[in-house]
Amino acid sequence: MHHVHHDLKVYGGIKLFGGTGSPELAQKIADYLELPLSGREVIEFPNENLFIKLNGSVRGQDVYVIQTTSSPVHRNLMELLIMIQTLKLDSAARITAVVPYLCYGRSDKKDQPRVPITARLVADMLEAAGADRYMTLDPHAGQVQGFFSIPGDVLTASHMLIEHINHNLRSEMKDPVVVSVDLGFAKKGRNYAADMDMPIAFIEKRRHGNDAKAEALTLIGEVKDRDVIIVDDEVDTGGSIAQAVDVVKRNGARDVYLAFIHPVLSANGAARLASLPIKQIITTDSTPLSAEKLKVLEGKLTILSISTLLGEVIRRAHEGRSVGEMFNE
Repeated sequence: MHHVHHDLKVYGGIKLFGGTGSPELAQKIADYLELPLSGREVIEFPNENLFIKLNGSVRGQDVYVIQTTSSPVHRNLMELLIMIQTLKLDSAARITAVVPYLCYGRSDKKDQPRVPITARLVADMLEAAGADRYMTLDPHAGQVQGFFSIPGDVLTASHMLIEHINHNLRSEMKDPVVVSVDLGFAKKGRNYAADMDMPIAFIEKRRHGNDAKAEALTLIGEVKDRDVIIVDDEVDTGGSIAQAVDVVKRNGARDVYLAFIHPVLSANGAARLASLPIKQIITTDSTPLSAEKLKVLEGKLTILSISTLLGEVIRRAHEGRSVGEMFNE
């Protein structure tokens, strides 16, 4: 009696759906997997209410919804929630929310009285909508994983930035040093430094009040006559980065490079980065950049696509294979 099932799959085929938040990324992931993006209609009524209709059945299928939750944040988040519920009501076997950039990641603790923990609320909403699993990239704080009761793949794209720097930029750098933009990023910054075999320096800054502005104060470490790679997880308005560049330059740094995962670049963030005395910016396509922002940063910007990473994780999740193997874990 041989009951050996080779290549046993619990779910039906992979069905990929892209939201309107990151259409190019969704298409690249589909291309990597050599699968089409499934048809859906997303309609916004005059009263700003969203309506979603699937163009085909997903009954019994393994469904992945690719939607980043950068600007417009609330539109993208609601669209993701409605899309998940639509799939749930059509009897999808399993629904995975693929959210390269997860909004409200900074609202992860009560660090003062009478404030919310919105990151936890977002996790609850995804589960309530019907997500069975989630995938995200480089959340601002690791504890966000604890806000979900469903399993998830919390990935990092830092190895892509490190590989790019090692292969394409390292040879032209003089005594490079990694600089963590603040002490909160120190641990991850150390990982960058270790993987690139470089020393590390830290910027110590103190925040005043609730606005996004912070005050950079002191540099811990040595940057004089060295090339500097400033690392962070996301850049929003570019305020902290501008202060970091100012501090390392005042301390005698040579060329300055920026490496970060999420190019949120809200308000005049892109223009601010463009005005800084930096040589190059290395980031990913976890959040799409408008044509205007790309133009402003032209010549200084390298965007590495996370589509291969996410595509491979989707494939492995579908086949029930280890994701850790990809990172030799």
